[in-house]
Amino acid sequence: MALAEAGARGRLLRWPRVLLFGDSITEYSFQENGWGAYLAERLVRKCDVVNRGISGYNTRWAKLILPRLITGSTNADSIVAVTIFFGANDSALKELNPKQHVPLEEYAANLKSMVQYLKSVDITADRIILITPPPLQESAWEKECLAKGDKLNRCNATTGQYAQACVQVARECGTDVLDLWTLMQKNQDFSSYLSDGLHLSAKGSSFLAAQLWSRLENKLSALPSLLPYWRDVDHTNPEASLLH
Repeated sequence: MALAEAGARGRLLRWPRVLLFGDSITEYSFQENGWGAYLAERLVRKCDVVNRGISGYNTRWAKLILPRLITGSTNADSIVAVTIFFGANDSALKELNPKQHVPLEEYAANLKSMVQYLKSVDITADRIILITPPPLQESAWEKECLAKGDKLNRCNATTGQYAQACVQVARECGTDVLDLWTLMQKNQDFSSYLSDGLHLSAKGSSFLAAQLWSRLENKLSALPSLLPYWRDVDHTNPEASLLH
């Protein structure tokens, strides 16, 4: 059978998608032992996990590009889950990092705006998971700042205010939320979850992956495995197995 004929006979195969939208902590999530890679491995043959992490970004910039990533007319219907994971840059101290800093009230409004946009393109609240920034280990991050000739430009108490705002937005919008800032600090030495005081270590990535999977598993468990198991393909008539 010619490929063109096979294509005409079979329906277009469209993998559902899980979209990971965030800053560097999301961008780095496909590295070895990353939390995004963990999800992708768990969901092979069920859906694609798409990494749209953009290092250094805050919610002020993110809300502008979200409509360029997802449009109602083209691709929203294939999205089965979205994570929105910002705050580590928004919560930077204004006087020391004005470029990335976003005021707390605006941060909350930006998150709400992104959730409302997703709802407007028919991505329902039950498919949206907000993730708070992780806690900041100040002494380790200060070393990173000093190495670049800067002062410590973030503090954990401030990050916590942004985490609380994220939780509140999720509550108001009816979405799920993963309060990473609180959960990680249940371990008295949460520094082991961080590679440099700000970004996740392999242990922190594993922690996030487990927490996130516990929320995604129920949402995605009903998704079928795409294409039949190879032993179930009729080798004498593969078209019957693969084009219907």
